[in-house]
Amino acid sequence: MSAKPRVVFAGTPEFAVPSLQALLADGWPVVGVLTQPDRPAGRGRRLVPGPVKRAALAGGLPVLQPAGLRDAESRARVAALAPELLVVAAYGLLLPQSVLDLPRLGCINVHASLLPRWRGAAPIQRAILAGDRETGISIMRMVRRLDAGPVHLMRRLAIGDQETAGELHDRLARLGGEALVAALPGIVAGSLPAEPQPETGVTYAAKLEKDEARLDWSLPAARLARQVRAFNPWPVSETSLDDVRVRVWRARALAGDPTTEDGPAMPGTLRVDEGRRLKVATGEGWLELLEVQWPGKRVMTAAQALSGRGDLDGRRCR
Repeated sequence: MSAKPRVVFAGTPEFAVPSLQALLADGWPVVGVLTQPDRPAGRGRRLVPGPVKRAALAGGLPVLQPAGLRDAESRARVAALAPELLVVAAYGLLLPQSVLDLPRLGCINVHASLLPRWRGAAPIQRAILAGDRETGISIMRMVRRLDAGPVHLMRRLAIGDQETAGELHDRLARLGGEALVAALPGIVAGSLPAEPQPETGVTYAAKLEKDEARLDWSLPAARLARQVRAFNPWPVSETSLDDVRVRVWRARALAGDPTTEDGPAMPGTLRVDEGRRLKVATGEGWLELLEVQWPGKRVMTAAQALSGRGDLDGRRCR
């Protein structure tokens, strides 16, 4: 391959950082970074730069933070960088056709699913929630339709039985960087063609909403265990105990009919068994709570929670 083309990188959250770092480590000339505007955070609502911006500044790279890319001024600022290739990883803003047309080699996206499954904003969490056994990274060519472009390269990854979204996110982020630099030489040389996505098997990964966090105890324990994993570290699954919100960080499904000495247990009934396990009756099976958090307290194991609360057996979560 001849001299590597000028690259503009677009990304915002932690997921995108390994892809940017992989480009730099592999000698790709990143001439600028697009990232979303700083967001207010903390009690003081102070503006805080995102992970990609911090990484870009640490690497001495020019940073652009337009609120959008549809206006002529923002497009001109990108065009002034003279990109020959645009690489996108979890940027979070839609790229209009006028921006997609800027680089002569097009726009490449690092997406955290095996396309066409889980196009959209939350593919990692939706894969866990659906009970998928594997996921991966797709290096795809961008088109105007959401995550619908042809795919140059896929790398597969098994999802661990107890793996949380946060843990899977970190593994996929690293794999994304590795897959990106593996694919780019062939993409630039024209020796790694992009295969159109199949028309069948398309699913969409809707953005997570905070109101999805509440646990519905009428559902099967296996489904609730997946929810707890998928919503760790955000928005974190929760339930109510005497009008107090309890967050559930880790849990696992247990087989067996939910019963007590008085007969079938109502969904949501807490049980402390002989092994000092903290369990909740569900629509099918028990959900063992492994890590919980009371309001204003740190995350604690079930054993720690029980040591300070001897009144949980028989109580009802709602």
